[in-house]
Amino acid sequence: MSASLPGGVFERVLNELGSAILSGEMDEGHRETVDSLVWKTGASRSVVREATRVLVSLGLLKAGRRVGLRVLGHHEWNTLHPRVVRWRLASPDRARQLSELRDLRHAVEPEAARLAALRRGDGQVTALLRATAELGDARDDPERFLHADRKVHGLVLASSGNLMFARLQGVVDEALRDRAFGPNAVAEVAHHDLTLHYLLVEAIKDQDAPRAHATSREIVERAFLD
Repeated sequence: MSASLPGGVFERVLNELGSAILSGEMDEGHRETVDSLVWKTGASRSVVREATRVLVSLGLLKAGRRVGLRVLGHHEWNTLHPRVVRWRLASPDRARQLSELRDLRHAVEPEAARLAALRRGDGQVTALLRATAELGDARDDPERFLHADRKVHGLVLASSGNLMFARLQGVVDEALRDRAFGPNAVAEVAHHDLTLHYLLVEAIKDQDAPRAHATSREIVERAFLD
């Protein structure tokens, strides 16, 4: 986003348009122009243009000189981008997105934990221990707990040594955010869930790869119990 654009207005327009596409309000093949979107959103041309550029980069829109802006189908979307994940979670496609997040996390996080146990450095262990301590301190504060939870999961992905796994942190962040504040948000952190995070970090610290894999898998499974 250009530094000269009003952040609040830009975010509003981007979220409105992204949500309209993901919800089906603007379905595949739907056409718009920048002028029509200026009228619909009440935003300036510069804000609308920048928002549509982002949507084009995410595979939600295609821009052309003669055709204007055309909405693309789901096969074109960048479904691993955190914004797209968030919009899908807020759309009628929520159940499918949750199912796909479950599949992705099952495939990636336990393996990342296994690799982290084999490859982690001392500095990464120290960071993980601090992050789990933050989890315990923040169990009664949803915002702080989410921040610490994201940190733990992100550090595990990074400690795997696999750069592609590490790039999925934004997707996992959205899954954790939805678990904390989405429609099926958990009112309070279960003691067992917190304990599992401690056990995961201990397994990584002890370089116990099978235990790290199994513990991570249980964490993911419990995240989708509701």
